Amino acid sequence: MKLFLSSFLALTASFVFSLAHAQTAPVDASRKPLFPSWAESNPYKYDVQLSPYTQHYSPKDPEDRDVFLIGVEREHPNGKLDGVAFFSNTFGQESLYFFPWGGVYKGIGGIAKLSFKWTAGIIYGYKEPYNKKVPLNYKGFSPGIVPAINYEFDSKWSAQLNFLGSAGVMFQLNVPLNY
Repeated sequence: MKLFLSSFLALTASFVFSLAHAQTAPVDASRKPLFPSWAESNPYKYDVQLSPYTQHYSPKDPEDRDVFLIGVEREHPNGKLDGVAFFSNTFGQESLYFFPWGGVYKGIGGIAKLSFKWTAGIIYGYKEPYNKKVPLNYKGFSPGIVPAINYEFDSKWSAQLNFLGSAGVMFQLNVPLNY
């Protein structure tokens, strides 16, 4: 637990420290930021992610646990995504997903508030005896790719479906820090 928590805090802190080096960019005047001075000087959009529920495609196994996720995602002005998420996996193991690669494509199907997202990175936490449950796992580390569909209800929150390969779908809520 200590390793996961310290890793999560260190990666989250790296996003916060990147604010000190952020370039100045105009902010949409129709949005009221949570932290006004920070939002005015920050070209990135930061979302806090929370997932209270994951639906697995296969019937629930007696060993399965509820999956919860909390994370931070950064959206660049050019649509690039990166971030980190701390979650409990299906087997009750504390896990971390660090995704330095990703993208968002807005206005899918002519619907302005609908977007497609993808992230790619490293998952840590699937250990014995569940290490074979994710592909290419080596000592708890495995690659991860997560495609998602997001709908922005307003500037204060959005809902997202994350597709977890052949395992299931995760329901997620996103709240921007600098809306």
